[in-house]
This record gives sequence, C-alpha cells and structure tokens, in this order.
Amino acid sequence: MGPPRHSVSVAGAVVREDGRLLAIQRADNGAWELPGGVLELEESPQDGVRREVFEETGILVDVSQLTGVYKNLTAGVVALVFRCKPTGGTERTSEESTAVAWLTPEGVAAQMSEVFAIRLLDALDEDGPHVRSHDGKHLVQAR
Repeated sequence: MGPPRHSVSVAGAVVREDGRLLAIQRADNGAWELPGGVLELEESPQDGVRREVFEETGILVDVSQLTGVYKNLTAGVVALVFRCKPTGGTERTSEESTAVAWLTPEGVAAQMSEVFAIRLLDALDEDGPHVRSHDGKHLVQAR
C-alpha cells in the first residue's frame, strides 16, 4: 500500500460590490455550490480558479486572496478557496452547471449544504484563511 492520494481542487468565492456571491447549480447532482474544480497539473491555483469560474459561469474574475482550505476526509479532496472580484463576462450555464445565480449570504445558507455554504461565508470573513474538514456532508471539528 502506497502513500495516501489526494486530489486538489480550487474554487472561487466571487463577491460582487453589493455583497452577493456567485453560485452554480451543478448539472450532475442539482446541488448549489461555488464554481470550481480539479486543479490541472501545470496550472497555478489562481489560474485554475480563473479558468474554473469562467468555464462554469461565463464570469471573468480577479483572484485576490486565499480564504480557506477544506478537506473532504472521506474522498481525500483538498479544496483551496479564493476570494475573487468579478471583472467582466456574462452569466451563462455550461455542461457542468444548469443555473448561475448571485445569492445573498442568507440565500447561500438556505440553498447550499453546510460544507459548501461555509466556504462562501468564510470568504466574507476578513479573519481567514480558515482551515476546515468535513465528511462530505457535515463539518468535522478539529481535534
């Protein structure tokens, strides 16, 4: 048995000037999440965020800062979330998204599972970056 294998994903917590947050409804399972995906081997985390946000939503972004690191203990996925500012583009769906919306923080909490809502809400907190673990459905407290 070799060393544990992990996958690294990136996501953009895109915050508009009015405080609304960009979210997608995933095509594969209908869940609302922030745009993101697996980081390509040759790209930087910031380039990966720009690519993923544009591919899934049509929105161009400036990536500002890391706001959180989230590990799915069950799947071995480590997600890096970056606060972003929209700079252009037009909202559109993709093969990976059936809806694109700008949600209020209250809407995020109502529409998303806790393991994805916390990523967007953490991005609004200036005290980050936050480091959290979850089992795929619920946050797990650090020991």
